[in-house]
Amino acid sequence: MAARDVTTPALATGRRFAQRLREHLEEERLLDGHYRLQQVPGGRVALPVLEEKLDQLRLPLEMPCELVWIKDPVPSRAARWRTPAQKLQEALRQLLGESWSEELERDVPRAWQRHGDLVLLSGDCFRAAPWEKLGPALWETVASALGAQRLARRGRVLPDGMRSPSVTLLLGQDGWVEHVDNGIRYTFDVTKCMFSPGNITEKLRVASLPCSGEVLVDLYAGIGYFTLPYLVHAAAAFAHACEWNGHAVEALRRNLALNGVRDRCRIHRGDCRRLELRDVADRVNLGLIPSSEEGWPVACRVLKKDTGGVLHIHHNVETLPAQTPVLPAEQGSPEGASSDGEMQHPVKDSGKEILGARIRPEWQRWAEATAARIQGLLAELHGQPWCTSILHIEVVKSYAPHVHHLVLDLECRPVLPT
Repeated sequence: MAARDVTTPALATGRRFAQRLREHLEEERLLDGHYRLQQVPGGRVALPVLEEKLDQLRLPLEMPCELVWIKDPVPSRAARWRTPAQKLQEALRQLLGESWSEELERDVPRAWQRHGDLVLLSGDCFRAAPWEKLGPALWETVASALGAQRLARRGRVLPDGMRSPSVTLLLGQDGWVEHVDNGIRYTFDVTKCMFSPGNITEKLRVASLPCSGEVLVDLYAGIGYFTLPYLVHAAAAFAHACEWNGHAVEALRRNLALNGVRDRCRIHRGDCRRLELRDVADRVNLGLIPSSEEGWPVACRVLKKDTGGVLHIHHNVETLPAQTPVLPAEQGSPEGASSDGEMQHPVKDSGKEILGARIRPEWQRWAEATAARIQGLLAELHGQPWCTSILHIEVVKSYAPHVHHLVLDLECRPVLPT
């Protein structure tokens, strides 16, 4: 019995029978996948089999083989593979030794964000008191297990009007990282700036818009989430990027240079509500949630007064459950909405794709009310009537239960005198 603790049974056969024998053992579910096939004396190949099923071995006579016992069998690749979360937990178990407990196990993270050599942990891990006694050894162990050089831990977003992150650097000298989305390089300091991977669908959509020769005004540019796709992929001729967070402005400057578009963008640092630009934009991006409403008058002022343009208005819209969905208006006025069709594009909801999702009544009503409000602002500003048309309602993601992040593409044109 002692020998069997360090050995495993196997069937040894000639090389020309090995593949047929393997297929037979797999079909009968007798092959032990925890160990690799091994060479044994006599030029034969030994195929590990499940010890608890030895009494079920029934082999065809044309496959001559012999039962042998392999000492110190080599684990298979599948048996050696462990998830990063498993590696982390094993490393921490070894570090804690007899101090390991179920409480500590529950406090170990199972998911995190990776930015190059920096791993960003969630704020709800490593909060139990015993961790503090480990000092730097804890973070060095975590980094080693996850293959990282630097560690940071996220806190709550600060209520400072800039959505500044509360992030603590645990290991490393600085928090600057680089992230690549759709071929665009973003660099930022995770301890100073937010990065929103959940908006990737909207960044991809923006990148596909026909903006050749256009001037863009991005009222809430951040580190360039949308400014860069407009310049790099959508071929906008020039962009005015507005941002009041100094840390984001520094990252934006670096990102414009990284992507070779620095000469096609002017950064306006400060509150966009005090922006002095007028009559310059073919397109305005208002990428602020939960609402960009305070930027609507500014957007109207910067649109070209003779030709108008398109506004991309972000907003969080609350949806009542169990409502009958309707379609948005097709290219034109809200009155053109249908009541029984489905959207032709998928909708992202909490990271999962919902095919055939429909525009809901609350979304349509919000779009129509916004179109009417913008139309009134433009008419008041210019002293002449304007026309606003709903081009598209994009559902970016679910922001909270029954709350969805939407983008309204709104075309705004002056009504020419007849």
